[in-house]
Amino acid sequence: MKVKTILVSQPEPKVENSPYFELQQKHKVKIDFRPFIHVEGVSAKEIRLQKIDLNNYSAIILTSKNAVDHFFRVAEEMRYKVPEGLKYFCQSEAIAFYLQKYVVYRKRKIYVGPKDFADLSPLIKKYKDEKFLLPASDQLNADIPVTLNNLKVDWTPAVFYKTVMSDLSDLADVYYDVLAFFSPTGIKSLFKNFPDFKQNNTRIAVFGSTTQKEALEHGLRIDIMAPTPGTPSMTMALEKYVAEANKGK
Repeated sequence: MKVKTILVSQPEPKVENSPYFELQQKHKVKIDFRPFIHVEGVSAKEIRLQKIDLNNYSAIILTSKNAVDHFFRVAEEMRYKVPEGLKYFCQSEAIAFYLQKYVVYRKRKIYVGPKDFADLSPLIKKYKDEKFLLPASDQLNADIPVTLNNLKVDWTPAVFYKTVMSDLSDLADVYYDVLAFFSPTGIKSLFKNFPDFKQNNTRIAVFGSTTQKEALEHGLRIDIMAPTPGTPSMTMALEKYVAEANKGK
């Protein structure tokens, strides 16, 4: 069956040269963007109830841009003046670069991992006497506590923001040939909004093994999977599928 419409369960890319726009033009398909989940900040009052005092920590572990935004938001709400000597351990270069939104980069102690959280281990171990705060969401990746506990460092997790399912009721009568998902929560949001959802001829695209697992547990048929050796990104997986499905269009 040919593909004419795709719904991507993420915000629309802000860059003009996004592969999604190239896919749209090349194959003449309509691509809409709609986040199935969104992030909401936790108030300073709620964080205090978690027994978190920002003055007690000498290092911050940042695993996402959301973590950066919400750490500085909470610091402002708590009237906490972020000290220049605070150490920042960033999971990736993109997160470290994003820090420049809030701090003068060259004046700060910033340590960067190549990509995965485990890659930060040597850096954290080097500064094992610090008191680490991990501002994160209510859905923390399971490997993070394991990694930090194995390093035997003094660290504290804190929920600074929550992942919330979006209201999609306006999509009730809208049909798409392909739905693309990037997280287990995205799948959960689909079924929370539409408990009677029937896949029928809708193709389901998923990114990552945890998203795949959630989709299968909800009885969905997975038609498009990423990453794979041949299609490391969702856009590449979609393009391969669309090119094949729309042959001879």
